[in-house]
Amino acid sequence: MATKRKNVESPSLELKKAAKALCRELAKIDFSESIEWIYNPLVYAWGAHEEYIDRYTPAKTELLFLGMNPGPWGMAQTGVPFGEVAAVRDWLGIRATAKKPSREHPKRPIDGLACTKSEVSGRRLWGLFRDRYQSAENFFQANFVANYCPLAFMSQTAANVTPDKLPERLRSSLEEACDRHLNRMIEVLRPRMLIGIGGFAEESARRVASDLPDLKIGRILHPSPASPAANRGWDKVATSQLENLGVW
Repeated sequence: MATKRKNVESPSLELKKAAKALCRELAKIDFSESIEWIYNPLVYAWGAHEEYIDRYTPAKTELLFLGMNPGPWGMAQTGVPFGEVAAVRDWLGIRATAKKPSREHPKRPIDGLACTKSEVSGRRLWGLFRDRYQSAENFFQANFVANYCPLAFMSQTAANVTPDKLPERLRSSLEEACDRHLNRMIEVLRPRMLIGIGGFAEESARRVASDLPDLKIGRILHPSPASPAANRGWDKVATSQLENLGVW
């Protein structure tokens, strides 16, 4: 349940405090019985994430776009939500480099901005915003992009494991921490609308913030290449959905 939204003096500072608090909470959860490989880019790529918050937290947020968790070639590499390398480096202009996680899966190396693979979801999302707003500065005047969960989970074979596929006990502990963090982001940013990128993010948003009468909640199709619908002109579908929500 979300608390009443309040004005804060420094939204960027509060977002950084909230991210650090979330990391401390998540570090207490023992995922090892089910998931051996976990990356937290808010730890090893904190410099880039901090730069993202410092440069792009809006003074007044209209739209808060919410993703699920880091992709292996996106935020896991760059520390930025949906952080496809070229978009982070060339459009957002973030140059901070990621360090290495404490345990690195040999099939999922962290190379930061030197990563040569492209995260399709991030390329599509930031590409849509670039086409619409031209510059990152224009986009972030009233918009912000965040992830619900900062952790990337992998199986022994390095296959991506999304939070909704975790065992119930672990998922419950994860959601308790991430719900509190999302609630704090809403308090700090005070968006007019919270837009889930995909069904999981929308469900999380509604669970946390459905009792806030002045906050609208919507959804757009997730740009993942695993989605057949997203591979049939995702940008046109997402644009139409945003128009139907009345925000574009």
